[in-house]
Amino acid sequence: MDEQDNRSADEWLAEQFEQHRTHMRRIAYRMLGSLSDTDDAVQEAWLRLSRADVAAVGNLGGWLTTVVGRVCLDMLRARNSRREDYVGSWLPEPIVTIDDSATPEDEALIADSVGLALLVVLETLTPSERIAFVLHDMFAVSFDEIAAIIGKSPTAARQLASRARRRIRGVPLSDDVDIAVQRELVDAFLAASRAGDFDALVAVLDRDVVFRADAGPESARARGPVEGAEAVARRVLEEGRPFAGLARPALVNGGAGVVVGRPGKPIAVVSFTIAGDRIGAIDLITDPNKLRRLADVG
Repeated sequence: MDEQDNRSADEWLAEQFEQHRTHMRRIAYRMLGSLSDTDDAVQEAWLRLSRADVAAVGNLGGWLTTVVGRVCLDMLRARNSRREDYVGSWLPEPIVTIDDSATPEDEALIADSVGLALLVVLETLTPSERIAFVLHDMFAVSFDEIAAIIGKSPTAARQLASRARRRIRGVPLSDDVDIAVQRELVDAFLAASRAGDFDALVAVLDRDVVFRADAGPESARARGPVEGAEAVARRVLEEGRPFAGLARPALVNGGAGVVVGRPGKPIAVVSFTIAGDRIGAIDLITDPNKLRRLADVG
């Protein structure tokens, strides 16, 4: 094969890979909850493909799904061991859009509304549980294929997915709540916060609301979760009221949320999860590493 043939083969392989890139990113983001880790996982899949005997690959899409699954499994195991001493709440890296600023790639990631609340729950699963649940329940990958990725039997893979499903069942995820209803509740929350109205704030919060904050692994402001409407309202008014005037509406992973800060200089992202007709969860992200991409969206 001459140089021209080699170049054509490389170009063909790159084109085939690009056709599957969006699918791989969707899988990896649900596995990892981090855009930077997602891109690393997809890049590793490309490196492995470039070294593989492509002629022996019968189903490229299935092969890449398996590879990304294995890469994510390794990354989750390594990350879990590093996170044992994490102070406060670890929250996923959000996908934030303001005024239709989403890229086509980001739109694909949030097309089926994978909110932060679901990603937070997925963080409580073991790596194998998460792989089994995400691949089977979200992407219809067979348990035979999942078994090959996690190194267990198909029966064990099925049990892992079932165990994960039980952990997720009953958690409010805003899935069936119209975005206009979500925005109405968030607007009422912001109005009460700006006015310092404790009773009005409690009125929009679910009785069992949980407030989580991720300030980063080295922040002195790291705190554990706060639960209960009155306790959360007190925390919001004590620490958040000065910043309420800087909050601007945004979509956070497809749901109603806010970006706090001046255009181009965000200091926080807040995601809201709706439980019935109240706010069931508030997730505050101030970790600078997770806000870096926001400078480009305003």
